[in-house]
Amino acid sequence: ACPSAPDPQALVDDTEDVSLDFGNEEELAFRKAKIRHPLATFFHLFFRVSAIVTYVCCDWFSKSFVGCFLTVLLLLSFDFWSVKNVTGRLMVGLRWWNQIDEDGRSHWIFEARKASPSCTAATEAEARIFWLGLIICPMIWILFFFSTLFSLRLKWLALVIAGISLQAANLYGYILCKMGGESDISRVTASLLSQTMFQT
Repeated sequence: ACPSAPDPQALVDDTEDVSLDFGNEEELAFRKAKIRHPLATFFHLFFRVSAIVTYVCCDWFSKSFVGCFLTVLLLLSFDFWSVKNVTGRLMVGLRWWNQIDEDGRSHWIFEARKASPSCTAATEAEARIFWLGLIICPMIWILFFFSTLFSLRLKWLALVIAGISLQAANLYGYILCKMGGESDISRVTASLLSQTMFQT
C-alpha cells in the first residue's frame, strides 16, 4: 500500500511551534558595535586630557602661573561636571549626586538605567572608554602629586590636589553607583570624601 500524503494542517501545526529568536544575537552585535554617542565620548576624554596636557606644557607656553592655574582648574571643573551629569548617563547609564535634606544631612543618591526595549544599552566600546578614562586620569594626577612634591614645585601642589580630588570623587561615585551604593560603610566613606573635597 502507498503511504498516505502528509496532512497540510499537521505541517502547519508543527511549524507554529518553532520560533527563532535572534534578539540576543542582535543585542550582542549592537553592544560590540561602534560608539553611539561620539560627542559624549569626545568630551568625556577632552576636558580631562586637556587638563593634563595643559598642566604639563603650561611652562612652555606661558610664564603666568595664575593663568595656567585657572585654565587647568576650569578644565578640571568642566570635566567633573560633564562626567558626573552627562557622559556617565549616556555612556554607561549611571548617575550619582549628593543632596542635603532640610535637617542638613548629606545623602548620596545613585541611579542606574534600567534595560528596556525602548532604551538600548551602551556599547562595550563606550563602556570601556568611560571606565579607562575614569581610572587612568586620577592615577596620572597622583603621579603628578609625587613629582611635584619631590621636585619642590610646591606652588602647584594645590592644583594637583584639586585634580586628584575632583577626579577621584567622580571615580568613587561611579564605582559606588556600579556596585549599587547600598552599603552603610560606603555611605560613611562617601560622606567623609565629600566633606574633605569641599574643605579642600
